[in-house]
Parts: sequence; structure tokens; C-alpha cells
Amino acid sequence: MKSVLKLLPAAALAVGLAVCAGPALAQQAAAPKSSPAAIAAAKEILAMKNASAMYANAVPGMVEKTKGALIQQNLNYQKDLNEVAPIVAQQLNGREKEIGEGMAQVYASEFTEQELKDLVAFYKSPLGKKLVEAEPKAIGLSMAFMNSWAQNFTETVMGAFRAEMRKRGKEI
Repeated sequence: MKSVLKLLPAAALAVGLAVCAGPALAQQAAAPKSSPAAIAAAKEILAMKNASAMYANAVPGMVEKTKGALIQQNLNYQKDLNEVAPIVAQQLNGREKEIGEGMAQVYASEFTEQELKDLVAFYKSPLGKKLVEAEPKAIGLSMAFMNSWAQNFTETVMGAFRAEMRKRGKEI
């Protein structure tokens, strides 16, 4: 009975992945096959944008996350799981490249081959290079601004709630 209970989380994960992957696989199957040139252009764009930095640590991260979950379920195996984690990470090293392949497929399905070639040309231009260089900072500053705005706006919303509740004779 205990061995069945140990398999339940893994089985639940497998079912969850199958359910989540189903629509994605169906959508992928329905998408027209992209040309090798379109996929190559998409990969070039992703390389210029350094997209691989987003998923460079995906394998070690997933190994650590899985190890943590397994340790929570099997505290008495903590030493073994800590020893096995680097072995698993080494065995799966390089699999993050599958993410890049998938991203290239997505770009190639969302843009025509010519649009991708035009984007490559743009990213090679001075303005495109500047965009690639400045965009991460601009996104970071934009996120900081949005967070600051949200914090300030929360105070405004709280004030509006208090004012409306005061009208009803209730202080909050």
C-alpha cells in the first residue's frame, strides 16, 4: 500500500502534464509545418535576443525543484536524494535546448518566412541592435514603474473604500 501511495504524486504529475500538453500538442499538430528557412531565421532572432538566457538554468532548476518535492515526501532519503540530484542533472544536461527549439517553432508559426527574414535584418540594423541592448533595461524599469504605480494606486483605492464606508457610518 505504501508503494502505491509513493507513486500517486508521480502519477498525478503525469496525468496533469498529459492534460496540459494535450491542447498544446493538438495546436502544434494543427499548425502548418514551418519551412527550415523560417525556423533558421527564428533561431537567429532568438540568438540575437539572447533568449537562451531565459531558460539556461531550466534543467538544474527542475532537478532542484523535483529533489525538494521528493525530499518532502521522503525525508528519510534526503541524503540519497542530495547525492542523486547532481547525477540526474548531468544525465539531463543539454535538454534545455528543447525549449529553444520549441520557441523557434512558435516564432516560425506566428510569422511568415519573409517576416522572420525582415526581423533578422532589423535586429542586425543599428536600431535593432540598440533595441536588443536597451530592451531588458527598459522592461525592468517599466516593471519597477508598474509596481510603484500599483503600490500608490492601492493606497488610492483603500482611501476610496474608507470614504465610501464612512458614508455608511463605518470606519475601516
